[in-house]
Amino acid sequence: MRIRQVSRILTVLAAVLIVASSPAIQSAGTARAEAAPAGRQLLFYNHAYGVLDRETADAIEHSDFLPEFANFQVRTTTGADGLTWTGRYLMGRETYLELFGVGDLPGQDGVLGAGGMGLSVERSGDLVTVRDRLRADGITPIEFQQTRDFGDGVPVPWFDAVFTSPTYEAFGAWAMEYEPAYFADPRSNTEPPNYPGDVGRERYLSDDYRDHLMRDVRGIRLAVTEQDLADTTPLLRAGGFAVESTPDGGVIARCGGTTIHFEVAPREQVGLRQIELTLNRPVARPHEERIGHSTLVVGPGPTAVWTFDQ
Repeated sequence: MRIRQVSRILTVLAAVLIVASSPAIQSAGTARAEAAPAGRQLLFYNHAYGVLDRETADAIEHSDFLPEFANFQVRTTTGADGLTWTGRYLMGRETYLELFGVGDLPGQDGVLGAGGMGLSVERSGDLVTVRDRLRADGITPIEFQQTRDFGDGVPVPWFDAVFTSPTYEAFGAWAMEYEPAYFADPRSNTEPPNYPGDVGRERYLSDDYRDHLMRDVRGIRLAVTEQDLADTTPLLRAGGFAVESTPDGGVIARCGGTTIHFEVAPREQVGLRQIELTLNRPVARPHEERIGHSTLVVGPGPTAVWTFDQ
Protein backbone atom coordinates (compact mmCIF):
# COMPACT_ATOMS: atom_id res chain seq x y z
CA MET A 1 0.00 0.00 0.00
CA ARG A 2 1.20 3.52 -0.72
CA ILE A 3 0.32 6.69 1.15
CA ARG A 4 0.19 8.45 -2.22
CA GLN A 5 -3.02 6.76 -3.28
CA VAL A 6 -4.68 7.21 0.10
CA SER A 7 -3.51 10.80 0.41
CA ARG A 8 -5.05 11.68 -2.94
CA ILE A 9 -8.40 10.36 -1.71
CA LEU A 10 -8.14 12.16 1.62
CA THR A 11 -7.21 15.42 -0.08
CA VAL A 12 -10.43 15.27 -2.05
CA LEU A 13 -12.40 14.50 1.10
CA ALA A 14 -10.76 17.35 2.95
CA ALA A 15 -11.24 19.89 0.08
CA VAL A 16 17.26 5.38 9.38
CA LEU A 17 19.35 4.97 11.15
CA ILE A 18 20.45 2.09 13.28
CA VAL A 19 21.41 2.69 16.90
CA ALA A 20 23.63 5.74 17.38
CA SER A 21 26.78 3.64 17.61
CA SER A 22 26.21 1.92 14.25
CA PRO A 23 28.99 2.69 11.77
CA ALA A 24 26.56 2.33 8.88
CA ILE A 25 24.16 5.18 9.65
CA GLN A 26 25.32 7.85 12.08
CA SER A 27 23.13 10.50 13.67
CA ALA A 28 24.21 14.12 13.55
CA GLY A 29 25.50 15.20 16.93
CA THR A 30 23.97 14.19 20.24
CA ALA A 31 20.27 13.41 20.16
CA ARG A 32 17.93 14.67 22.86
CA ALA A 33 15.86 11.79 24.23
CA GLU A 34 12.13 12.09 24.80
CA ALA A 35 10.31 9.42 26.75
CA ALA A 36 8.04 7.02 24.90
CA PRO A 37 4.39 6.73 26.02
CA ALA A 38 3.72 4.42 28.93
CA GLY A 39 2.89 0.80 28.13
CA ARG A 40 4.02 -1.64 25.47
CA GLN A 41 4.92 -0.58 21.96
CA LEU A 42 1.94 -0.64 19.62
CA LEU A 43 3.35 0.36 16.22
CA PHE A 44 6.27 -1.21 14.38
CA TYR A 45 7.99 -0.39 11.11
CA ASN A 46 6.12 -2.27 8.39
CA HIS A 47 7.44 -0.84 5.11
CA ALA A 48 8.63 2.35 3.48
CA TYR A 49 8.55 3.52 -0.10
CA GLY A 50 10.50 6.07 -2.08
CA VAL A 51 10.47 7.62 -5.55
CA LEU A 52 13.92 7.38 -7.13
CA ASP A 53 15.38 8.78 -10.33
CA ARG A 54 14.38 6.83 -13.43
CA GLU A 55 17.83 5.35 -14.07
CA THR A 56 18.07 3.94 -10.55
CA ALA A 57 14.51 2.59 -10.57
CA ASP A 58 15.10 0.83 -13.89
CA ALA A 59 18.43 -0.56 -12.68
CA ILE A 60 16.69 -1.98 -9.60
CA GLU A 61 13.94 -3.53 -11.70
CA HIS A 62 16.38 -5.24 -14.07
CA SER A 63 19.11 -6.08 -11.56
CA ASP A 64 20.52 -9.61 -11.75
CA PHE A 65 21.82 -9.35 -8.19
CA LEU A 66 18.68 -8.31 -6.27
CA PRO A 67 16.58 -11.44 -7.05
CA GLU A 68 19.41 -13.52 -5.59
CA PHE A 69 19.97 -11.22 -2.62
CA ALA A 70 16.33 -10.82 -1.55
CA ASN A 71 12.79 -12.00 -2.09
CA PHE A 72 12.49 -9.47 -4.90
CA GLN A 73 9.28 -8.81 -6.80
CA VAL A 74 7.95 -6.40 -9.41
CA ARG A 75 4.17 -6.48 -9.20
CA THR A 76 1.04 -4.44 -9.84
CA THR A 77 -1.54 -4.01 -7.08
CA THR A 78 -5.13 -2.77 -7.35
CA GLY A 79 -6.32 -0.84 -4.33
CA ALA A 80 -9.22 1.39 -3.38
CA ASP A 81 -11.45 2.72 -6.19
CA GLY A 82 -9.55 0.67 -8.76
CA LEU A 83 -6.32 2.64 -8.33
CA THR A 84 -3.30 0.58 -9.39
CA TRP A 85 0.43 0.85 -8.80
CA THR A 86 3.46 -1.12 -9.89
CA GLY A 87 6.29 -1.31 -7.39
CA ARG A 88 9.66 -2.95 -6.96
CA TYR A 89 9.61 -4.86 -3.69
CA LEU A 90 12.27 -6.33 -1.41
CA MET A 91 10.40 -8.54 1.05
CA GLY A 92 11.82 -9.68 4.38
CA ARG A 93 10.53 -11.71 7.31
CA GLU A 94 8.56 -8.87 8.92
CA THR A 95 9.48 -5.76 6.93
CA TYR A 96 9.85 -4.70 3.31
CA LEU A 97 10.70 -1.91 0.87
CA GLU A 98 8.70 -0.52 -2.04
CA LEU A 99 10.58 1.47 -4.67
CA PHE A 100 9.33 3.61 -7.59
CA GLY A 101 10.82 5.74 -10.32
CA VAL A 102 10.01 9.32 -11.29
CA GLY A 103 6.80 9.34 -13.30
CA ASP A 104 5.64 5.89 -12.18
CA LEU A 105 2.82 7.64 -10.33
CA PRO A 106 0.79 10.70 -11.34
CA GLY A 107 1.31 14.25 -10.12
CA GLN A 108 2.86 14.93 -6.73
CA ASP A 109 3.11 11.21 -6.00
CA GLY A 110 5.58 10.57 -8.81
CA VAL A 111 8.01 13.40 -8.11
CA LEU A 112 11.62 12.64 -7.20
CA GLY A 113 12.02 12.24 -3.44
CA ALA A 114 8.37 11.55 -2.62
CA GLY A 115 7.85 8.74 -0.14
CA GLY A 116 6.06 7.36 2.85
CA MET A 117 6.01 4.79 5.61
CA GLY A 118 3.52 2.34 7.06
CA LEU A 119 3.67 1.53 10.78
CA SER A 120 1.55 -1.45 11.78
CA VAL A 121 0.20 -3.07 14.93
CA GLU A 122 0.79 -6.70 15.82
CA ARG A 123 -2.40 -7.35 17.81
CA SER A 124 -6.01 -6.83 16.81
CA GLY A 125 -7.51 -3.72 18.39
CA ASP A 126 -4.23 -1.90 19.01
CA LEU A 127 -4.96 0.64 16.28
CA VAL A 128 -7.84 1.93 18.41
CA THR A 129 -5.37 2.61 21.21
CA VAL A 130 -3.07 4.48 18.81
CA ARG A 131 -6.02 6.57 17.68
CA ASP A 132 -6.96 7.33 21.30
CA ARG A 133 -3.39 8.36 22.11
CA LEU A 134 -3.39 10.78 19.19
CA ARG A 135 -6.62 12.34 20.43
CA ALA A 136 -5.14 12.68 23.90
CA ASP A 137 -2.24 14.52 22.25
CA GLY A 138 -4.67 17.03 20.72
CA ILE A 139 -4.67 15.52 17.21
CA THR A 140 -7.83 14.56 15.33
CA PRO A 141 -7.04 11.25 13.61
CA ILE A 142 -8.13 10.71 10.01
CA GLU A 143 -9.36 7.15 9.51
CA PHE A 144 -9.43 5.22 6.25
CA GLN A 145 -9.90 1.63 5.11
CA GLN A 146 -7.78 0.35 2.23
CA THR A 147 -9.09 -2.50 0.09
CA ARG A 148 -7.43 -4.83 -2.39
CA ASP A 149 -8.77 -6.34 -5.60
CA PHE A 150 -7.37 -9.79 -6.39
CA GLY A 151 -8.55 -9.56 -9.99
CA ASP A 152 -12.25 -10.41 -9.81
CA GLY A 153 -13.43 -6.83 -9.35
CA VAL A 154 -14.53 -7.45 -5.76
CA PRO A 155 -12.66 -5.30 -3.19
CA VAL A 156 -11.48 -7.19 -0.11
CA PRO A 157 -10.87 -5.23 3.13
CA TRP A 158 -7.07 -5.03 3.43
CA PHE A 159 -6.27 -2.84 6.41
CA ASP A 160 -7.54 0.09 8.44
CA ALA A 161 -5.33 3.18 8.55
CA VAL A 162 -4.92 6.28 10.70
CA PHE A 163 -3.32 9.52 9.52
CA THR A 164 -2.46 12.69 11.39
CA SER A 165 -3.00 15.02 8.40
CA PRO A 166 -5.03 14.85 5.14
CA THR A 167 -2.16 16.26 3.09
CA TYR A 168 1.62 16.05 2.91
CA GLU A 169 4.39 17.89 1.10
CA ALA A 170 6.56 14.94 0.06
CA PHE A 171 6.43 12.30 2.81
CA GLY A 172 3.51 10.78 4.67
CA ALA A 173 3.33 8.17 7.43
CA TRP A 174 0.33 6.21 8.62
CA ALA A 175 -0.61 3.61 11.24
CA MET A 176 -2.29 0.45 10.02
CA GLU A 177 -3.98 -2.74 11.19
CA TYR A 178 -4.54 -5.67 8.82
CA GLU A 179 -8.14 -6.83 8.44
CA PRO A 180 -9.20 -10.36 9.49
CA ALA A 181 -11.05 -10.66 6.15
CA TYR A 182 -7.77 -10.24 4.30
CA PHE A 183 -6.06 -13.01 6.26
CA ALA A 184 -9.12 -15.23 5.75
CA ASP A 185 -8.99 -14.88 1.95
CA PRO A 186 -6.87 -17.77 0.58
CA ARG A 187 -5.63 -15.53 -2.25
CA SER A 188 -3.73 -13.43 0.27
CA ASN A 189 -1.28 -16.34 0.78
CA THR A 190 -0.86 -15.34 4.42
CA GLU A 191 0.00 -17.56 7.36
CA PRO A 192 -2.22 -18.81 10.21
CA PRO A 193 -2.15 -16.81 13.46
CA ASN A 194 0.58 -17.46 16.00
CA TYR A 195 -1.63 -16.30 18.88
CA PRO A 196 -5.18 -14.98 19.40
CA GLY A 197 -5.58 -11.60 17.69
CA ASP A 198 -2.43 -11.98 15.58
CA VAL A 199 -2.51 -9.39 12.76
CA GLY A 200 1.25 -9.09 12.64
CA ARG A 201 3.83 -8.47 9.94
CA GLU A 202 5.37 -11.93 10.05
CA ARG A 203 1.97 -13.48 9.39
CA TYR A 204 1.36 -11.11 6.48
CA LEU A 205 4.66 -11.77 4.68
CA SER A 206 5.70 -15.11 3.20
CA ASP A 207 8.64 -17.23 4.32
CA ASP A 208 10.33 -16.93 0.91
CA TYR A 209 12.94 -14.66 2.52
CA ARG A 210 14.56 -17.86 3.84
CA ASP A 211 15.74 -18.71 0.33
CA HIS A 212 17.72 -15.46 0.05
CA LEU A 213 20.28 -13.46 2.00
CA MET A 214 18.18 -10.46 3.07
CA ARG A 215 16.18 -10.93 6.27
CA ASP A 216 14.74 -7.56 7.35
CA VAL A 217 15.02 -3.78 7.40
CA ARG A 218 17.02 -2.85 10.48
CA GLY A 219 17.40 0.89 9.91
CA ILE A 220 16.30 3.57 7.48
CA ARG A 221 17.34 7.19 6.99
CA LEU A 222 15.20 9.67 5.09
CA ALA A 223 15.28 13.39 4.37
CA VAL A 224 11.86 15.02 4.80
CA THR A 225 10.48 18.54 5.02
CA GLU A 226 10.00 20.21 8.39
CA GLN A 227 6.20 20.10 8.03
CA ASP A 228 6.10 16.43 7.06
CA LEU A 229 8.25 15.59 10.08
CA ALA A 230 5.95 17.61 12.34
CA ASP A 231 3.02 15.53 11.09
CA THR A 232 4.91 12.23 11.53
CA THR A 233 6.38 12.66 15.01
CA PRO A 234 3.06 12.44 16.94
CA LEU A 235 2.32 9.13 15.23
CA LEU A 236 5.68 7.74 16.31
CA ARG A 237 5.05 8.77 19.90
CA ALA A 238 1.52 7.37 19.88
CA GLY A 239 2.91 4.07 18.63
CA GLY A 240 5.34 3.78 21.51
CA PHE A 241 8.60 4.65 19.76
CA ALA A 242 11.33 6.28 21.83
CA VAL A 243 11.68 9.58 19.95
CA GLU A 244 14.83 11.68 20.08
CA SER A 245 15.37 15.16 18.63
CA THR A 246 18.72 15.81 16.96
CA PRO A 247 20.53 19.18 17.02
CA ASP A 248 19.94 19.67 13.29
CA GLY A 249 16.17 19.51 13.72
CA GLY A 250 15.75 15.86 12.79
CA VAL A 251 14.31 12.94 14.72
CA ILE A 252 15.47 9.42 15.56
CA ALA A 253 12.79 6.87 16.47
CA ARG A 254 13.85 3.64 18.17
CA CYS A 255 12.15 0.44 19.41
CA GLY A 256 10.79 -2.65 17.76
CA GLY A 257 13.79 -3.78 15.75
CA THR A 258 13.97 -0.98 13.16
CA THR A 259 15.49 2.43 13.87
CA ILE A 260 14.15 5.32 11.80
CA HIS A 261 16.22 8.47 11.25
CA PHE A 262 14.58 11.57 9.78
CA GLU A 263 16.69 14.55 8.77
CA VAL A 264 15.12 17.85 7.72
CA ALA A 265 15.70 19.17 4.20
CA PRO A 266 14.05 21.56 1.74
CA ARG A 267 11.52 19.98 -0.62
CA GLU A 268 13.99 19.79 -3.52
CA GLN A 269 16.44 17.75 -1.40
CA VAL A 270 14.14 15.21 0.27
CA GLY A 271 14.17 11.49 -0.33
CA LEU A 272 15.47 8.10 0.68
CA ARG A 273 19.07 8.28 1.91
CA GLN A 274 20.15 4.94 3.35
CA ILE A 275 18.85 1.53 4.43
CA GLU A 276 20.51 -1.02 6.70
CA LEU A 277 19.41 -4.62 6.29
CA THR A 278 19.92 -7.70 8.43
CA LEU A 279 20.98 -10.92 6.70
CA ASN A 280 20.00 -14.53 7.27
CA ARG A 281 23.65 -15.44 7.67
CA PRO A 282 26.92 -13.53 8.03
CA VAL A 283 29.03 -12.80 4.98
CA ALA A 284 32.79 -13.25 5.25
CA ARG A 285 33.78 -11.03 2.34
CA PRO A 286 31.99 -7.78 1.49
CA HIS A 287 30.30 -7.45 -1.88
CA GLU A 288 29.62 -4.03 -3.43
CA GLU A 289 26.88 -3.71 -6.04
CA ARG A 290 26.35 -0.47 -7.93
CA ILE A 291 22.66 -0.13 -8.88
CA GLY A 292 21.92 3.04 -10.83
CA HIS A 293 22.73 5.98 -8.57
CA SER A 294 22.97 3.80 -5.46
CA THR A 295 25.41 1.41 -3.84
CA LEU A 296 24.51 -1.77 -1.96
CA VAL A 297 27.33 -3.12 0.23
CA VAL A 298 26.69 -6.61 1.60
CA GLY A 299 28.81 -7.61 4.59
CA PRO A 300 31.19 -8.25 6.07
CA GLY A 301 29.13 -9.76 8.85
CA PRO A 302 25.35 -10.08 9.19
CA THR A 303 24.29 -6.72 7.68
CA ALA A 304 24.10 -4.86 4.38
CA VAL A 305 23.93 -1.11 3.75
CA TRP A 306 22.20 0.42 0.73
CA THR A 307 23.10 4.09 0.11
CA PHE A 308 21.29 6.31 -2.39
CA ASP A 309 23.18 9.18 -4.02
CA GLN A 310 21.85 12.62 -3.20
